[in-house]
Amino acid sequence: MKKIIEIVESIDTAKVYTELNDAKSGGICVFVGTVREFTNQEEVVSLEFETYKTMALKEMEKIANTAIEKWKLNKVVMRHAVGEKGVAEPVVVVGASSAHRNACFEACRYLIDTLKETVPIWKKEKFKNKSVWVSAHP
Repeated sequence: MKKIIEIVESIDTAKVYTELNDAKSGGICVFVGTVREFTNQEEVVSLEFETYKTMALKEMEKIANTAIEKWKLNKVVMRHAVGEKGVAEPVVVVGASSAHRNACFEACRYLIDTLKETVPIWKKEKFKNKSVWVSAHP
């Protein structure tokens, strides 16, 4: 198992360490993105995520392959949730394991930043009196 790339209904953050652990790795880095309570001083009720799953998985695969090659990673996890998520719920987890810590830190940042920039996953912020698509909806 070198890569785990998934679009899921819910994220279990407890299993990520086991998925990334590798005898060749001296470092494991994980980023978990969650639903925050406020955006621009407005209280968030929930977030809703939609995706074009086939295209999203292909793009996530490309991102993971680039990271594996560039930072010589031993394992990668990229998992994003879809559906409605409440405050404090995890919505995305990315992680990398490598022989040395600098590589997994840099790779982890690349994984999340590139995922947010290029993967077709759309987010709707729901407030008490309105809802707003944060990025263009298909």
